[in-house]
Amino acid sequence: MSLLRSRAVRDGGHGDDRAPGPPASPRTGPGAWARDLAMGMRFAAGGGREGWIRTALTAAGVALGVAVLLLGSSVPSLMDAWHGREKARENLGQLHEPPRADDTVRYTSTDTVFHGMPVRGRVVCPDGAHPPVPPGIRHLPGPGRMLVSPALKELLDSPEGALLRDRLDYRVAGTIGDEGLSGPRELTYFAQSTGLAAAESYRIDHFGKNWRPAPMRAPAVVLVIMTCVALMTPVLVFIGTSVRFGNERRERRLAALRLVGADVPTTRRIASGEALFGSLLGLVAGGALFLGGRQFASVITLWDINVFPSDVAPGPLAVALIAVLVPTAAVAVTLFAQRGVTVEPLGIVRHRPPVRRRLWWRLALPAVGALLLVPLARETPWRDTPFNTLRLAAGALLLLLGVTALLPWLVDAVVGRLHGGPVSWQLAVRRLQLNSGSATRAVSGITVAVAGALAIHMLLTGMQSGFSQAYAESGKLPRIGLWGNARDWPQVQRALTALRATPGVTAARGTIGANADLLPTPGQPRSTDRFATIAIGSCAELRTLARLDSCRDGEVFLTGARGHTLGPGATLDLNPPYEKSDPARPHPWKVPTAAREARLRDPGRAPERVRYDLLATPAAVDISRFRYPSADYQVDFDRDTPDAVEHIRNTAARIDPTMAELSSVDNPHDAQYSSVRNGLFAGAVITLLLIGSGLIISTVEQLHERRRVLSTLDAYGTRRSTLGWSVLWQTALPVVLGLGLALGCGLALGALLLTMIDSRVTVDIPVVAGMTGIGGGVILFVTALSLPPLWRLMRPDGLRTE
Repeated sequence: MSLLRSRAVRDGGHGDDRAPGPPASPRTGPGAWARDLAMGMRFAAGGGREGWIRTALTAAGVALGVAVLLLGSSVPSLMDAWHGREKARENLGQLHEPPRADDTVRYTSTDTVFHGMPVRGRVVCPDGAHPPVPPGIRHLPGPGRMLVSPALKELLDSPEGALLRDRLDYRVAGTIGDEGLSGPRELTYFAQSTGLAAAESYRIDHFGKNWRPAPMRAPAVVLVIMTCVALMTPVLVFIGTSVRFGNERRERRLAALRLVGADVPTTRRIASGEALFGSLLGLVAGGALFLGGRQFASVITLWDINVFPSDVAPGPLAVALIAVLVPTAAVAVTLFAQRGVTVEPLGIVRHRPPVRRRLWWRLALPAVGALLLVPLARETPWRDTPFNTLRLAAGALLLLLGVTALLPWLVDAVVGRLHGGPVSWQLAVRRLQLNSGSATRAVSGITVAVAGALAIHMLLTGMQSGFSQAYAESGKLPRIGLWGNARDWPQVQRALTALRATPGVTAARGTIGANADLLPTPGQPRSTDRFATIAIGSCAELRTLARLDSCRDGEVFLTGARGHTLGPGATLDLNPPYEKSDPARPHPWKVPTAAREARLRDPGRAPERVRYDLLATPAAVDISRFRYPSADYQVDFDRDTPDAVEHIRNTAARIDPTMAELSSVDNPHDAQYSSVRNGLFAGAVITLLLIGSGLIISTVEQLHERRRVLSTLDAYGTRRSTLGWSVLWQTALPVVLGLGLALGCGLALGALLLTMIDSRVTVDIPVVAGMTGIGGGVILFVTALSLPPLWRLMRPDGLRTE
């Protein structure tokens, strides 16, 4: 019995097969949208192994994008939390120092460096029984004791921290809580001293100060803006590409729906539901990836910023926007892709007549981006204004998106002019001539990711090489500068003796430096160039600063370094005010009339780079009359002596714990920039591999669509190697063209950015070669995984028709 006859019997013998049924549901409106989206999601969930592979790949791409978006939206709250803890635990001094009381302490900074790692130190001496306590500390440690961060305790307890234990002359009494740390890996301690002199500390009555961090320098601002653009642009492109994985197989399934009565709008909504299902899975997976990834925040330190995992938290508004916009974008991209497709019954997908890709708007995007960036590159110096920030971000975004828009036109233009060649080449070229959309969509992600990564790498390399060159130039001579408080000349002599006895030290020199104010003579106006710098030291120390024919203790020398009217008989104020409201009492001192002239040595080779106006021996001036005299030391050391620098720092800490170090021994920027560059390179590699996975799905689908053609070629005796090479060329052509565009865009954008920060344009050849090599690896990766399905499809039984 035929199908029609059996149906007629069921219907009571009538031949009309239009059996009555429930009234048709509306084809438009929210109800129809909800029904069709739900049906599409069911298709995506029950599509078998191949359907789940496509859904999983879509979810993986969306998850990566969502995780990056959540991370980017967490940066403001992360920095607020980091700065908030720093502000709460610090007091940089008060405009009017409070008087000594039961609730005040003397406070000072004792920062140091150990093997290139900064160690934050704070020392207090309470004035009474109720001193203020910073966050993370319940009560002050006892005299001679300190509280340390967990990371510092771990370092002190390890064999590597032996030299640091000798430097910190306090007993560990406990650890500092998280509220008192800027991050979990911070090295910091808080100690109580038995006494702090007024010259080396200041009095406070509370912790927590409303202060603003120093603004970022121009290179750092440019780097932050470009990092955001370079991260977000590939994410947006990749999300748009991910929701279209498996598009051709989906269109064939929609053709079957047309056969059972679905209209074209319904099929488009069902296709959107399939993409919506993958994006929703990706949204959940991206949230899980973000929550799992932020647990590693404590082991990452960038530019001395280390935070707790709880700090990496996006705002509620950002989370809501991401949760709404990502699925909405998936539906919008699918509907946009379906505009150029007419789905008909009987498994036929007829594309509309191809529209010639127009070039003018594709060139307009990068052209407008370049027009926004070129004036910024010519503007010296870079000014961090909201308008400049907007121009930089918009220009870089348009340049990257413009290159993505250029790729489809370039692929069509190139393959349209290719003719002849081996059979494998002709098969690949013909396939791209017929339909290059799916390949260029996937490769566009490679283009924008590589272009952004190259630009950021060039910027980082230029900044890093600038620091490296500066440190290499200033560090040619193994020397450390130390700066501390000075009470008298015998103290400096004792410090020099201790430094010279330190292992690895080859020479040590020191003077006392101070500022003075040139007082006007009666009846004359006050000079605008009235400030003078004075160096005090023995004749041997002063000879390291200037050429002295003869010298005896008690003599004074004038250098004329600044060319002002300082001369014999001039009156100097040794206690100059530092601001108009400063109630400092003048300490006048007259330059001896017997003062002689002396010529300073070349500051490029002299141990001190300060151009002193006056040199004096200790007997010539009373050092106690100066307001803030400082001891300046220059210590030469032998690089071959193990840990010579750390031994010098230990000696300096014993001389004066508040002594500061000025040296080019450690270059912290190398590790900082290298870590960012490595992370960026790893992110680009992951993006390329995910895009390569999308290319595999697209290539395998095209092979399935051409299975009858492949079976025909196999029946005619076409060799498998020929078709294997055709798959290779079909993958290689778009990838090579995309990488060429990416290299050109990335190098041009990087050159503009380096010019913008007034840095020498340098090309990171290893990164360029690495990106190119990874692109070639993606080609081989896609080809290798596409060969097994190709072999399975090349069988004569593929010609069978039912």
